Amino acid sequence: MNITEKKIAGYERVLLGEDKTAGYRGIIAIHSTVRGPAAGGTRFWNYRSDDEALEDVLRLARGMTYKSALADLPLGGGKSVIIGDNKTADREKIFRAHGRFINTLNGQYIAGEDVGTSPEDMEFARKETTYVAGLHGLSGDPSPATARGVFRAMQAAAQHRWGSDELRNRTIAIQGCGHVGSFLARELHKAGARLIVTDIDPEKRNRVVSEFGASKVSPEEIYSVPADIFAPCALGAIINDQTLAQLRAKVVCGAANNQLLEPRHGDLLEKQNRVYAPDYAANGGGIIHGCCIEMLGWSQAATAKKVDAIYDTILDIFRLAKKEGIPAYQAADRLAEQRVAMRV
Repeated sequence: MNITEKKIAGYERVLLGEDKTAGYRGIIAIHSTVRGPAAGGTRFWNYRSDDEALEDVLRLARGMTYKSALADLPLGGGKSVIIGDNKTADREKIFRAHGRFINTLNGQYIAGEDVGTSPEDMEFARKETTYVAGLHGLSGDPSPATARGVFRAMQAAAQHRWGSDELRNRTIAIQGCGHVGSFLARELHKAGARLIVTDIDPEKRNRVVSEFGASKVSPEEIYSVPADIFAPCALGAIINDQTLAQLRAKVVCGAANNQLLEPRHGDLLEKQNRVYAPDYAANGGGIIHGCCIEMLGWSQAATAKKVDAIYDTILDIFRLAKKEGIPAYQAADRLAEQRVAMRV
């Protein structure tokens, strides 16, 4: 394993790893270990360039610091990416190399699953390191917990916007029908919401349509559909100049990380009188689930209660935003930074 370290202001460590014999190239970014070991998933993606991969992992690692702080977990923030085709069948070799890379950090970083990875992949990494979570028989797939947290955040956003957290007969536009998106669709269907969905993979989209009676649209159409709530559940940077010009929903609340292309897009949401539930606050259910069960030894019931408390966190953010006269994304950052400064 060839490892090089890159010095980047505001981050404790950023490392690039390569194992040519395993066909492995990856990056681990540790943003903060102030509250505890840096925890964050492993994303496997075919990035267009190394610079794009680095930008993604840095934004995701910082988001994990804030996500764990808002959830009041004894964790810092980190993230890792594997650069390549996540459809490859030769996964054991790649994820064992990733496990060896993680192990060189001696517990500073704990990995889990993310886009393009699964509990099975973490089992491969576990053969080389103990510093992985989301394993079968322990916390497992975090997607249901992430989806539950987003659902609760959506209820809080609805309460803030319309004075009621009832989602029955609300129209929700879901972008992305993967693990989290499909579990979110299940929660919303159970609550009586009307669903409009899309995905770049027609098979995933059609499965949600069939299972939950959703309407389907093309990926390009999802922004302009007449919906109450837009739920980004795919990749980030999805709130930008182009999409804001099309968006009809009054609430933005989803599972995707780093939904704002730039901070000014959070300002624009505010100016357009749209309610934005900051992504790392809304999608914290997965890290809560994994940490509480695997690290703290909590019961499923106690963990589920803490995931449901995302509702209260979102309302706290909206209250702070109103009090300080700032957009919700800034209020979330301020609240998270306060908790990081307090440590644990």
